[in-house]
Amino acid sequence: MAAQMVRVWDPLVRIIHWLLVIAFIIGYVTEGDPLWLHTWAGYAVAGLVVVRVVWGFVGSPRARFSDFVTGPGRAFAYLAGLIRRKAPRYVGHSPAGGAMTVALLVFLAAISVTGMMTLADTDNAGPLAAWLGNADVVAAREAALAAGQEFRYRSPYKEPHEVLVNITLVLIILHLVGVALASVVHRENLARAMVTGVKRSE
Repeated sequence: MAAQMVRVWDPLVRIIHWLLVIAFIIGYVTEGDPLWLHTWAGYAVAGLVVVRVVWGFVGSPRARFSDFVTGPGRAFAYLAGLIRRKAPRYVGHSPAGGAMTVALLVFLAAISVTGMMTLADTDNAGPLAAWLGNADVVAAREAALAAGQEFRYRSPYKEPHEVLVNITLVLIILHLVGVALASVVHRENLARAMVTGVKRSE
């Protein structure tokens, strides 16, 4: 008999998920060149994270943090069971999936903030320019360009920004591995479920 299908992920959850994928890839590939594209990819990530966090409190039942946020003990226990191919199946996020969701949202938010800090410091621009703007750097850059000289300045916020990006990339790789393993163990295509929004009921 065909398995009964149920709707799990609402349209907003799915749209945010895939837009975050696209925005992160654009931001990672551009690396600030062109700056405007890198910047707007960062703004997109920041906006999507904010919407997802709000939706995690007021959204559909499966989208809420209360549905999938558990302690680290349950997350690690699920992972151990998954490796042994004995992990229980969850219709919504598994404990490990929930932990990864929270971790990615936190790191994506941190990437966005440090990116805005870097932009303010190096270009005296962006939403944080009023607090962290560095007009001296901009003036020195313009003076060097006018004199035909090379200008080099590395913001102190740049390295934390890059470190956070690299950590997030590792998390994404672990996320993909986890999704692939869970799909095999539970015999369902979790990536497709994030596209269609439906999974089998049991």
